[in-house]
Amino acid sequence: MVFADVLTLLVNSLTWAMATFLVAAGLTLIFGTLHILNFSHGGFFMIGAYAAYSLTQALGGSESMAMYLFGALVGGVVVAVLGLAVDRLILRRLSGVDDAYVLIATYALLLVCEGSTKLIWGLNYRSVMPPAVLDGAWLAGQAVIPKMSVFIVTCGVAVFVAMEFFLNRTRSGRLVKAIAVDAWMARLLGVNVRLVYTATVAIGFALAGLAGGLLLANQTLSPSLASGFVIQAFGVIIIGGMGSISGAFLGSILLGLIDAVGQWVLPSLPGLPFFIAMTLILLLRPQGLMGRRH
Repeated sequence: MVFADVLTLLVNSLTWAMATFLVAAGLTLIFGTLHILNFSHGGFFMIGAYAAYSLTQALGGSESMAMYLFGALVGGVVVAVLGLAVDRLILRRLSGVDDAYVLIATYALLLVCEGSTKLIWGLNYRSVMPPAVLDGAWLAGQAVIPKMSVFIVTCGVAVFVAMEFFLNRTRSGRLVKAIAVDAWMARLLGVNVRLVYTATVAIGFALAGLAGGLLLANQTLSPSLASGFVIQAFGVIIIGGMGSISGAFLGSILLGLIDAVGQWVLPSLPGLPFFIAMTLILLLRPQGLMGRRH
């Protein structure tokens, strides 16, 4: 394999990895704190993408980088507000119940998201051109490096660094980690556990909506968008270790590289190396790369 092939493979794997991590970040945060597997997370990622799309179209398109980023932020805010409603109506009722009921309830919510998307935006496929500054590519010898790929990788790394800083370097982040370990003891020490839970849900859902807006030009919008991304996101957080942000980041890079190599070696069997790798890793380390045995 020549240098250009290696570089192209690396760019493709990192783009896949960071796109998946952007979706998985909020899912990981919510599970790590509330211990709820929110299967509807992909649906709210999709709603964030559609909300960003509607805003950019209403304001004249996404050619401006500032408008593109503004649309992503609005998508995050819209989904955060929806997340607060979901927390009030559904997630609080799922606290402490069996995981099977949680999966059924959140999967039903995913179907509601897909149905609402069809009702509001229709069944037609939609796409958005990237901002002018992200259109095109750089050449490195014979390798082509899309500017949009570099943007996605940068966003993924930025979200990871921001979340690690928040959880490990701020008082609020330490409260989130403490409540995730022992909410009962935190409540005895005077911590408003419900307020922290609510804020964490809002942040987790906002990350889903933000991911939808940031990845808007990297995908085609359709009501089936949610299902594909949520499977990849679950794969990443399972491999990384449930509730571990750094594990999800590492797992996304590892699975992204495996998926890219698999597409190069087995182009007729897309996705197969991803599931094989996930199975093998879980057989060797059931708790995930950075998870702990319980």
